[in-house]
Amino acid sequence: MNILLTSVGRRTYMIDYFKRALYGIGQVHACNSCFTIAMQSADKSVCSPMIYDSNYIEFIINYCLENNIKAIVSLFDIDLPILAKSREIFADNGICVVVSDCWITRVCNDKFYTYTYLSEKGIHVPKTFVSLNKAKEVVNDGGISFPLMIKPRWGMGSIGIYQADNFEELNILYNKVKKDILNSYLKYESKEDVENTVLIQEKLLGQEYGIDVFNDLSGELAVVVPKKKIAMRSGETDCAEIIENQNLTNLGEKLSGLLKHIGNLDVDCFELDGEFYVLEMNCRFGGQYPFSHLAGTDFPGAIVNWLRGEEVQAESLKYKVGTIGVKDMVPMQLRNFI
Repeated sequence: MNILLTSVGRRTYMIDYFKRALYGIGQVHACNSCFTIAMQSADKSVCSPMIYDSNYIEFIINYCLENNIKAIVSLFDIDLPILAKSREIFADNGICVVVSDCWITRVCNDKFYTYTYLSEKGIHVPKTFVSLNKAKEVVNDGGISFPLMIKPRWGMGSIGIYQADNFEELNILYNKVKKDILNSYLKYESKEDVENTVLIQEKLLGQEYGIDVFNDLSGELAVVVPKKKIAMRSGETDCAEIIENQNLTNLGEKLSGLLKHIGNLDVDCFELDGEFYVLEMNCRFGGQYPFSHLAGTDFPGAIVNWLRGEEVQAESLKYKVGTIGVKDMVPMQLRNFI
């Protein structure tokens, strides 16, 4: 069985995890719209058209057919709804796309939709606005206070995230984020609502946590892995400790039941006054997954087993509480440039 990882970026570790899972039974292929170092670690790689290119899906299908690829896993938020909308086309060609339903990708990618959806389901979330005037009104009424976080509604990583400490900064940074969106790949998804592309959100001053909520290919819960975030870098978890926390586990179980997502759900949380607030969700392998993997879980291995119609051993979903992981930067010699 061969698997294609799309939009791999610099996630060399995900290539390695899937190569171990497929050892002796298949190859890991990687694609990206431009050459990245993770592609060098794959068994085979290719540069694809941009995600929003009209030929993107046709290119991916043809590549899969030419290389006997039976499954696709995406590592990038923007890729998810595009692949989800075309899941049936892939299935008609004998290719399984490990992706959640399109509405789930929207709940996760659209951070204002994340706020409204979770609020309706009784899950704690920071107060969030898409109207600058409404945010100012609530501040004046005492409903929220500075500092406020200004960020893209359809955003990821650390692109366009700023802190406003007063009204003057709020006005300046609101317009700054608008420009950041137009000058980055975030402009594509932001076309959905061009007048409301910026979020104003209360800043939660608490300890940050994360959970990996892992579902099987039918959307049923397999495991929830809670972790305490020790350090962040460029919007991604840089150091974390695997912990045991029943409240976080309960939250993960609730999200699994609500969304019925496929594969991993990466959830960022804050603890405030004894309650956990969900900041955002990504329905893919996120930057905190390596810490779950270091603690003993093997989500890629489980996905491979499910794709092959095999049972997943309970041991591969167990994690060791107290495991502390930190990311490293390792230089690599460039062998091939595509």
